[in-house]
Amino acid sequence: MFRMRQSPQLRGGVGPGADEWACGQALRNRPDGRCVAILALPCTACGPAAREWNLLSFALLHPWRHAALIRILTRRDISGRYRGSLLGALWALLTPLLMLAVFTFVFGVVAPTRWPGAESQGMGMFALRLLAGMVVHGLLAELLQRAPSLITGQPNYVTKVVFPLEALAWVALLTALFHAAVALLLLVVLNAVLGTGLSPSVLALPLVLLPYALLLLGLCWLLAALGVYLRDLAQLVGPLVMVCMFLGPVFYPRQAMPALAQPWLALNPITIPVEQIRRVLFDSQWPDWWVLAQYSLVSVAVYLFGLWAFARFKQGFADVL
Repeated sequence: MFRMRQSPQLRGGVGPGADEWACGQALRNRPDGRCVAILALPCTACGPAAREWNLLSFALLHPWRHAALIRILTRRDISGRYRGSLLGALWALLTPLLMLAVFTFVFGVVAPTRWPGAESQGMGMFALRLLAGMVVHGLLAELLQRAPSLITGQPNYVTKVVFPLEALAWVALLTALFHAAVALLLLVVLNAVLGTGLSPSVLALPLVLLPYALLLLGLCWLLAALGVYLRDLAQLVGPLVMVCMFLGPVFYPRQAMPALAQPWLALNPITIPVEQIRRVLFDSQWPDWWVLAQYSLVSVAVYLFGLWAFARFKQGFADVL
């Protein structure tokens, strides 16, 4: 299917055009320590469909081929965010607490929301349900707001060195997941002490978050690729993230919406994860497996499409940057 040759632009080292490839690109280390790009070119028997499949299948392998690099960059990204601050990584715990206090006061005291059973359950349970929605939305906000500038903010990775650009989205996702995991751990502890307690259904939390993470990763690749060509996208993502928060079940349940609007709320990417996390934590029930399966199918489709789009658009990044 492939014949291998060394890229003319990269003989003896690295340089512009390092990320350009036909069906795939592999890197190997020479004995002298330099990297040489090996381009996998389709043979004449490959049709368009075969080339597209080779392109996607090669891109799907990058998390395993670059696991060490992703791990190092993620650790550097997390530590760099809090470097020089007095409280350090403790801010990952304090930030959701501060936001919880503000939103609880606003939507629980100043402008109470229509939450069924809020009077009987008390302000504490309302705060915990609110925190669950904020954690899910915070993961989306942190990742997608970084996505449009993910490539444009690192032009040297495109034009100067051979670098697996797909790994940048994984780094952004893992960094966001770190902060979400800290907030979720806080939520589980608070619920165990002040809320409904612990139940075996808490073990299903990773199963709820996994398809959500795949969907966000696909969206991140798509926005990162489009952000290279459409610089206005960075200004558009912020309002869209805000829309996802106020038109999602963060401050109110889906049942509080008009009956005609409730089915449309499912189009919001945070709706299913928020509802299933609340079901697992506060109702002591296992997730709705049928709903979660449908959401997972959509997530995988978005993941694959985002990865395919990134691989296609990637070939023109060097020319634009």
